[in-house]
Amino acid sequence: MTLTALLIFSGALLIAAASPGPGIFALVARVISGGLTGVVPFAAGLITGDLIWLGAAVLGLAVLAHTFYDAFMVVKFVGAAYLIYLAYRMWTTPAYAPDADTSPKRGKPLAMYFAGLAVTMGNPKVVGFYLALLPSLIDLGDVGLLGYVELAGLCVAILSLVLAFYIVAAARARMLFKSPRALCVLNRTGGTLMAGAAIAVVTK
Repeated sequence: MTLTALLIFSGALLIAAASPGPGIFALVARVISGGLTGVVPFAAGLITGDLIWLGAAVLGLAVLAHTFYDAFMVVKFVGAAYLIYLAYRMWTTPAYAPDADTSPKRGKPLAMYFAGLAVTMGNPKVVGFYLALLPSLIDLGDVGLLGYVELAGLCVAILSLVLAFYIVAAARARMLFKSPRALCVLNRTGGTLMAGAAIAVVTK
């Protein structure tokens, strides 16, 4: 991989990742409603999905991926259903102060990981970037194992940076509201965003 190709990939991915989509909405919703609980595995699931689509593009599996896209529909709807469940929990969970020890621990790590993975696997923006746009940005025919490792490393680094930014911003916004009434509004705002992310995943 040439330095130019890596820079082109990095710039395009940064722009694509930073633009809000279902994954960002769902991530922000988790932080706004429940704090940092379950956010790390959810973010890890989002990143894993990107690595899977990156691998499909590098291996020239775009046609195969589109052919078996119906199989991903199952993942998409299961993930969306779980997001709807989380949205319901956010709407109905009593509000607690952000630093309270009694704050509910919502979302098992493994379930949160697969929820994040399902969002990315069914996100049309991610699919379009890796399977349609990426081949026009760099010559995938020249990408070997080392090239994939380089791209994957950049992918993890860039996505981690972008997701961390949104997590910190949402966490700081949450800390500004300490009264039960304000936290109730945050919970319902987070639930609305999460439901919106689920709808976006299903309908796109």
